Amino acid sequence: MRYWAYFAAKLVAAAALLYGLLIFLLRELPPAPTLFTYVPPRCGYDLGITLAVMVWFLLCSGTLYFIVWDQRYRCRVCLRRLRMPVETGSWSRMLQFGRPRIEYICAYGHGTLREDEFQISGLGNPEWTPHSDDIWEELCAASKDPGDQT
Repeated sequence: MRYWAYFAAKLVAAAALLYGLLIFLLRELPPAPTLFTYVPPRCGYDLGITLAVMVWFLLCSGTLYFIVWDQRYRCRVCLRRLRMPVETGSWSRMLQFGRPRIEYICAYGHGTLREDEFQISGLGNPEWTPHSDDIWEELCAASKDPGDQT
C-alpha cells in the first residue's frame, strides 16, 4: 500500500508543479488580440503560445515517464532504490540457462526484481519476489545439508 501511495504522491506533486507552470506561462504571454468582439483561439494561431504549450506538454510527458521509470526500480516494502544489478542467463546458452535477465535486489533484503534483458514479444512484466524477514535463514539454508540436524 505504501508503494502505491508514494507513486500517487509523486504524481500529485508533479501535476501541481506542472499546472502551476502552465498558469505562469499563460499569464506571462501577451494577451490574445481582439477583433471587435471576436477573440480568436490563441493556441492554433499564435506561434509563441503554441510553442510554449508544446514545450510544456513535452515536459509533462517526460516527467510522467521519469516517475513511472523511477517507481519500477524501487523496493515494494521500504521504497529505496533497488541496487546491485546482476545479469543471469546467456544468449549463446539460452537452452541451458534460459533467456538473459537482470536481477535487482533491495539492499535490506526485502525482495528481488527480475526483468528480461530484452523483450522480444512486447512488454514483459518484471517479477517481484519478496524475501522473508530473516535474511540469514535464507542464506544459511543453501549451505546446510539435508541430513544436518542442528
